[in-house]
Amino acid sequence: MKPSADRKIKFFGCSLDCDEKYDSIQDKLHIMKTAEDFYDPLDGVMASLSIDIPTGLWDNTGTLSIPTWLGPKPLPGDRPKISTENFISFIDGNGCRKTADAADRFVTERILPHIPCLIGIDHSVTGGVFSALSRYYGCADISLIIIDSHTDAIPMSALSGAVQYDAETNPSSVHDLNDPFLYNRPDSYNAATFVHSLIAEKQVDPENLYFIGVSDYPEIKSLRIKDARIKKYTQSFVRLKDLGAKIITKKDCKLNPGKIKGFLSKISTPYVYVSVDMDIGAGNALEGVRFRNWKGLDESQIYKIAGMVRQVLSGSIRLAGMDICEIDPRRAGLTYPSGTDQTYKIAANLIKKIAFN
Repeated sequence: MKPSADRKIKFFGCSLDCDEKYDSIQDKLHIMKTAEDFYDPLDGVMASLSIDIPTGLWDNTGTLSIPTWLGPKPLPGDRPKISTENFISFIDGNGCRKTADAADRFVTERILPHIPCLIGIDHSVTGGVFSALSRYYGCADISLIIIDSHTDAIPMSALSGAVQYDAETNPSSVHDLNDPFLYNRPDSYNAATFVHSLIAEKQVDPENLYFIGVSDYPEIKSLRIKDARIKKYTQSFVRLKDLGAKIITKKDCKLNPGKIKGFLSKISTPYVYVSVDMDIGAGNALEGVRFRNWKGLDESQIYKIAGMVRQVLSGSIRLAGMDICEIDPRRAGLTYPSGTDQTYKIAANLIKKIAFN
């Protein structure tokens, strides 16, 4: 179903960027000295999108308020707060959950019954948008399609344990075994775990959950590792599939794209929510994303997936909402040896295809 005068696409932004990694912190410390530019990804996407879409089909409803130290470009006065310890404290203290709850209220109070489209950074905010829609339409009547290099459904304790194992056994690991933040992490709600929370809180039925393009699905050989930490990690994926979730890896997308169409054809709910993590094209189609630990799909492959998603919406199934997340506005649109980054353009094209056909 296309947007219409009585059911518009309502865009809104959330520039939460609580990435605790060293490189991100150094980027923030450096960028706070520079002139203002696109540091709310909503602005960057809308600049690429709004000239092509009739104004009667959409509205820009603004951006959620975020403390400046938690945004992609902190103010000079925020410098004392920009540290790994503070970002970890925010995440482990369920700061991401509080922001997602604010997004839930925003959608409930200012957007529904229209179609929300979040343009954001931290993917955890998606959980708030989806929760509002699940409550509005009913959990049994809405499917969740996530296009992402990461599954975002693994408890923090399982994830941190796998990272510890990698630091111990992998000579080329990017992780530091002496990093105190690898240990004793609570199972908080964050960008890597929000889908796990949606399942646990019965906001989404796993039978109506579709992951497309993941790169973190365990290899078969990892299932033979006896270390308890790896077993906990791999069993988290096994449980997801046992519950009925459909997981399509990046390898599947490249070698067997028909598998995507086959899975999506099983959707029977009257509503669908589509979440796109732009790292699906990291290091290949685009550069302007936060997490680049896996090389993503190329532009044509991403559009092919979007086309298959759009086919699901060509009949009686309606789009309940969508989002584009994990944009890094400090990198998006810059010029690299391979050319000018196309993150904003590709994000806008995905919205045109999925939301406006």
